[in-house]
Amino acid sequence: MTSLTMLLLPILLSAVAVFVVSSIVHMATPWHKSDYRKVPNENGVMDALRPFALAPGDYMMPRPASMADMKSPEFLEKRKRGPVMVFTVMPGEAGMGKPLVLWFLYSVVIGIFAGYITGRALPPGTPYIQVFRFVGTVAFLGYSAALWQFSIWYHRSWLTTFKATVDGLIYALLTAGFFGWLWPKG
Repeated sequence: MTSLTMLLLPILLSAVAVFVVSSIVHMATPWHKSDYRKVPNENGVMDALRPFALAPGDYMMPRPASMADMKSPEFLEKRKRGPVMVFTVMPGEAGMGKPLVLWFLYSVVIGIFAGYITGRALPPGTPYIQVFRFVGTVAFLGYSAALWQFSIWYHRSWLTTFKATVDGLIYALLTAGFFGWLWPKG
């Protein structure tokens, strides 16, 4: 067994590496440019929604009040007429500081879980490739597995989910590499 305190350096360095590489992937490449389409007549749609003063949060429409309501003729007609949407309203003046800090902390948490699980399974002195395989699998699950449910249930673009999964694989490989390199010696 390898204690989590012995893994603080790979946890932090892998989080820094993921943060830097993810910033490059999102800002310096066209990889995610097509993730969201522009709404036709964007100004008109925004002007039409503004009077409702929707608070930041997640919304669905039409949204049934109950399971029974889902079967009502009124709800079925609303759904048929459309548009049917799941959407997120964000604060109008949101900066990048808070999301970037949260993303870094999330990467630290992935490293902690990958280190904890791997540390329970593998002792100090385990060869690089075994640590790499174990940490990489756990980190990949942390970065990617939950993304698929949004395409399954909420019709998020499968292409966007695929690209985010590839990103998760890259982040997992980085995490695995740092853990394999810095794994405590026997």
